[in-house]
Amino acid sequence: MGEQRTVKFPQEVIDEYAALGVDLPALFSAGDLGTRMGVQLIEASAERVVATMPVEGNTQPYGLLHGGASAVLAETIGSVGAMLHGGSSKIAVGVDLNCTHHRGVRSGLVTGVATPVHRGRSSATYEIVITDEADKRVCTARLTCMLKDVPTG
Repeated sequence: MGEQRTVKFPQEVIDEYAALGVDLPALFSAGDLGTRMGVQLIEASAERVVATMPVEGNTQPYGLLHGGASAVLAETIGSVGAMLHGGSSKIAVGVDLNCTHHRGVRSGLVTGVATPVHRGRSSATYEIVITDEADKRVCTARLTCMLKDVPTG
């Protein structure tokens, strides 16, 4: 699952987290599950999050991309968008995820793009569109995250 890429963050986000001594790429990563599945974040801001995931290694018994793998990709990038919207004083916790699977994929990479539907003070909702290498829609998802204050002490 190979090469590591540098995620593109807006400069003001980099500056905000650097002032707190936070490793931004580690905080806004795919996490352990996403890493095992080969999720690679490419671009991340509150307005748009983009990531890829290989189909290989993420299939169901019929050889198609597993719907749960699409859900992991969707929740990962939607959560990153919500966390970036909330800023350094908030954490994003997923409370609702729905996915509609449009077509099967047997090989290659899929790309997920998360864009905001709603960004409020206490919640954020993102639409996630997952496409195959021919830019055909594989899955459409919607994720709502609750934005909670970072615990102190």
